[in-house]
Amino acid sequence: MPELPLKGESVIFTGTPKSLEIFDLVKEYGGIPYSLPLIQVNEIEDRTDEYELKRCAEFDWLIFTSQSAVTAFHSKMKRFHVTSQHIPSKIAAVGTQTAAALEKIGFTVEFIPSIFSADVFVKQFKPTVNRKLRVLFLKGNLAGSIIREELPFQVEEWTVYETIAKLDSVDSIIEILETGDNNTVLFASPSAVHVYHERIVPVVGWKGYAIGAIGHVTEKALLDAGAVVDVKPEIYTLKELVKVLAKRKEDIQ
Repeated sequence: MPELPLKGESVIFTGTPKSLEIFDLVKEYGGIPYSLPLIQVNEIEDRTDEYELKRCAEFDWLIFTSQSAVTAFHSKMKRFHVTSQHIPSKIAAVGTQTAAALEKIGFTVEFIPSIFSADVFVKQFKPTVNRKLRVLFLKGNLAGSIIREELPFQVEEWTVYETIAKLDSVDSIIEILETGDNNTVLFASPSAVHVYHERIVPVVGWKGYAIGAIGHVTEKALLDAGAVVDVKPEIYTLKELVKVLAKRKEDIQ
C-alpha cells in the first residue's frame, strides 16, 4: 500500500469515536480526520437505578451490544459503589471494543459473536445448560427488539442510555462537502444515517464523495436512504473501516 493512500482526503466521522487512535490512523494514511457527530449519547438516570443495578446479580447473563451501554452502566456502578465483584453474572458482548470496555471495568466477557451484530448474536448465543436462563439486555432507547424476541430465554431489558440528534455538526459537514473534492463520510449507526438523510442530504445529496459503513445494519439504513456504500469492513470496527477505505483509495489511484 502506498505510504499515504488517503493523502488530501477529508474523513468525516458522524459518530463519536471512543478513542483518538482512529484519528491518528487516518493521519498516518495522509488523511484529515473530522469528528462531527450527528448523534449524542446520554446516560438515562432514574430513581430506580440503584434497585435495577443490584438486581443484575440475579441474572445468569448480562448482554451488552455497545460501548455506550457499558459507559452508562459503569457510571451507575460508580454512583452506587458497585463493582464487578458484586455481579457474578456471565457477560456477553457484541464486538471486541464493547468487550474491551467491559474488561476494563473488571468483567470477564465469555461470549462474543463472530459478526458484531445483534441478528448474528441471537443465532450464535447458545449456552449449554439444561434450565431456563434469565438474561438482562442493557440497551439504548433506539435498540431493536430482536434480542428480546428471538432469544429462547427469559429476557428482560434495562434502558441505560438514550441517543438523540446532535445538530451543531450539520453546517460544518455541509461546508466540507461543498468546498472540497476528496471527501469520505463514515457511518457507525443507523441513527446517524437518519439525521444525515434528513438534514444534510437535501443540501448536498448522496453523490460526489465516498461513503463508508460499519456493519450490514448501518449499510442497509444507507441503502434504504438512497446512498451507495463504497466501503464496509468484514470486521465491524472503525479501525477496520479506515483500513478498508485506505485500501480502496489505493486501488482506484
